[in-house]
Amino acid sequence: MPDDQARATIFQIQLARHRQDPHRFDLARLVLASDGFSGAEIEQVVVTSLYHALYESCPMNTELMEQTIQSTVPLSVSRREDLQRLRAVAQSRFVSVK
Repeated sequence: MPDDQARATIFQIQLARHRQDPHRFDLARLVLASDGFSGAEIEQVVVTSLYHALYESCPMNTELMEQTIQSTVPLSVSRREDLQRLRAVAQSRFVSVK
């Protein structure tokens, strides 16, 4: 799973990709709230938040994104056992890049 710095970068990239100014958002709050989220899940948070903002006819903001994060169960939680099994297999069969 991406660490804090990687999640901040992913948020910046995805917000910019969807024509949102990353400086308008409290990235530190979003990074903290998204602990355990993958890059794809962060992308989906941005997309879902954009749809919610469109539906509510309001600009997308940090609070709306936090609500989306809180309503999402990341795979690192819902599939914890599968992730642990994959990590164990990877540790015994592959060379670490770190």
